Amino acid sequence: MGKVAVGAAVVCAATAGRWARAAAILKELEEKCATPIGKLRHVADAMTVEMHAGLASEGGSKLKMLISYVDNLPTGDEKGLFYALDLGGTNFRCLRVQLGGKEGRVVKQEAEEVSIPPHLMVGSSHELFDFIASALAKFVASEGDDYQLSVGRQRELGFTFSFPVKQTSICSGTLIKWTKGFSIDGTVGEDVVAELTKAMERQGLDMRVAALVNDTIGTLAGGRYNDNDVVIAVILGTGTNAAYVERAQAIPKWHGLLPKSGEMVINMEWGNFRSSHLPMTEYDHTLDVESLNPGEQIFEKLISGMYLGDIVRRVLWRLAEEASFFGDNVPSKLQVPFTLRTPDMSAMHHDSSSDLRVVANKLRDVFGITNTSLKMRKTIVDICDIVAKRGARLAAAGVVGILKKQGRDTVAGKQRTVVAMDGGLFEHYTIFSKCLESTLSEMLGDEVSSHVIITHANDGSGIGAALLAASHSQYLGIDES
Repeated sequence: MGKVAVGAAVVCAATAGRWARAAAILKELEEKCATPIGKLRHVADAMTVEMHAGLASEGGSKLKMLISYVDNLPTGDEKGLFYALDLGGTNFRCLRVQLGGKEGRVVKQEAEEVSIPPHLMVGSSHELFDFIASALAKFVASEGDDYQLSVGRQRELGFTFSFPVKQTSICSGTLIKWTKGFSIDGTVGEDVVAELTKAMERQGLDMRVAALVNDTIGTLAGGRYNDNDVVIAVILGTGTNAAYVERAQAIPKWHGLLPKSGEMVINMEWGNFRSSHLPMTEYDHTLDVESLNPGEQIFEKLISGMYLGDIVRRVLWRLAEEASFFGDNVPSKLQVPFTLRTPDMSAMHHDSSSDLRVVANKLRDVFGITNTSLKMRKTIVDICDIVAKRGARLAAAGVVGILKKQGRDTVAGKQRTVVAMDGGLFEHYTIFSKCLESTLSEMLGDEVSSHVIITHANDGSGIGAALLAASHSQYLGIDES
């Protein structure tokens, strides 16, 4: 055999070896991410058990099961001009809405989105809230003449604050911890409404926070305003959480007078759920260890938009290191955490072109990787599929856990149950949301699932906060008419 032939044979053998190693890594990923229906049922059961424990006592579970002090959801009778501030991730939104009661419903609304500079996410509380209050003041200043505030009334705000808070009333609560990439000194343990109020005062903004809510509770309120059968809300975006309507008598840790409605909305903080039944890989463990909050938010790290893209990046990094997947050198950008965002992962996963050119373009733009083969691109789509569908199926199992707690997972009564969902992951990652819905049907069976409806809340958290501010004013006997 000549030198050229020998060289070619060596190259072929090396290539075959690389592909064999890549295939082994992919198979291992698929096995460790597997979510057979039996495992999902265990996850759902574990969720229900943890819900009971979290309702029984403070600190009784990794699930905080926070009492929201929302015992009356919007009815549609709300009237007047109300504002909302929705802070839940790398952006926040200011919203104003004119409510017209049963007849007028939402007469008019406007919203504006503002990006938070990265340095403010890890800076001081004072700087963050001053930035927010400044943007809110500018938004209020743009209020048109077609919005009507009753004479002598102070503007009222529903504040959606999408981080774990221990509520002390409908309009006050202390921050338990930051999540979703925020890490700000001096705010944990403080009343976030007081922080915002002081910042608004520094801006000369005359506005009162009438309701402090989590984005999930805002979504629940917005959903209920449009459909009386909404009893669960789930956020699947940068982070994830769930809230639901619980019987007040089923909350042992509640020591106040039972609300007249007999119900209480519970903010689960389900991102912090963990169980031995969760299918975790080495990529999840290293992501957790290297995160800002090791050992916390395990469920969130498996299913939310903040992390899915980075799990895929970690798999690609291993392929590059152990199987020379992208050539002899490991691309440097592949080693940088969170370089691959979940929207980029989604774009690759949804690539329907014959040559998978979206995948090629993303690899080039995000990592500087060029000259990929179709076989390589198909492997990358497979990785996206494994990671996304694991997340979607686990999210569905979480919903089933809540349905079990509410006694809505059986055919008894056949009551209509509506789950309001919101968040960019659910809205824009079509494969993810479709997988979630099909898994829910698979777990519940045809008869039960026909009575469980998933609805897209579409910005429910923002308007929900305004609606809760309105309904709280109405509950206090403040008439807007």
